[in-house]
Amino acid sequence: MSVGLLAVVDDILSAALKASAKTAGVVIDDAAVTPQYVQGLTPAREIPVVAKIARGSLINKFFIIIPIALLLTAFAPFVLPYLLILGGTYLCFEGAEKVLEWFGLHHGHADEGARDEKRLVSGAVRTDLILSTEIMLISLASLDKNMSIWLTLGALAVIALLMTGVVYGAVALLVKIDDIGLSMADNSNPSVRRTGTRIVNSMPAVFRVISVVGTVAMLWVGGHLVLSNLTDVGVPLIGDVVHGIEHALEPLGTVVVWFGDTLVSAIVGLALGLVVVGVVLLIGRLRGKEPTFTEGGASPAAVRH
Repeated sequence: MSVGLLAVVDDILSAALKASAKTAGVVIDDAAVTPQYVQGLTPAREIPVVAKIARGSLINKFFIIIPIALLLTAFAPFVLPYLLILGGTYLCFEGAEKVLEWFGLHHGHADEGARDEKRLVSGAVRTDLILSTEIMLISLASLDKNMSIWLTLGALAVIALLMTGVVYGAVALLVKIDDIGLSMADNSNPSVRRTGTRIVNSMPAVFRVISVVGTVAMLWVGGHLVLSNLTDVGVPLIGDVVHGIEHALEPLGTVVVWFGDTLVSAIVGLALGLVVVGVVLLIGRLRGKEPTFTEGGASPAAVRH
């Protein structure tokens, strides 16, 4: 009995690890996007907020994504591409709003989210829902189709726990690095003290870089989701153009192909996101709600400490 159980556990872990390897790109994007949501918080609230977002991520995976993905895969697989396109469009919208902030058009709801912890967590969990959906669907597609439903569920559960731990563990470590630096800056050892001071002084720049990388990741993943699923919903033209670009770049090497694909996805994501922002603003005006924008430069980024 125990031998059989160990064999099942081994099968689940092996399948989960193999499938997880194919989600590495999205996991990195998830880890890059999430730290933006804890900027501006007091140090005492950083870890609790990351924990709330991580809990929301687990709820997304176990109570929304996995059940719906398995049901749709079994009974209505044609719906999945549409859901991924909608999710990708939302990421493009979020990314485009942040790009507008960089160029001096600061959307009001972003500030509200930064001030209101509940809205901040809610926004982060919504974004996680889309990124986690791609992670779990890639994992599901990578699993052996001949696996039983229970082995599949077990593997997906392991992947969900592993990916959540990796992403939010990394985020928690990242947001506390400057606190570690502050502690080192108070050390009696001059060398340790200098290192701690350098860490503290570098963190505002690090978080600005993370913000940019996270925004680009939103646009890239969002654009990629839209482009890669358009063919599945009967719109192959754009996908064919992207594949044509990839084939043209193949002689230059895998890295160049990846960069070209990423660039095209990000550009498409930005263009689509700007269109959606325009539509949202138009609908708001028609409903009598004026957007709260400030001109003449983006508002200063919230810098911790």
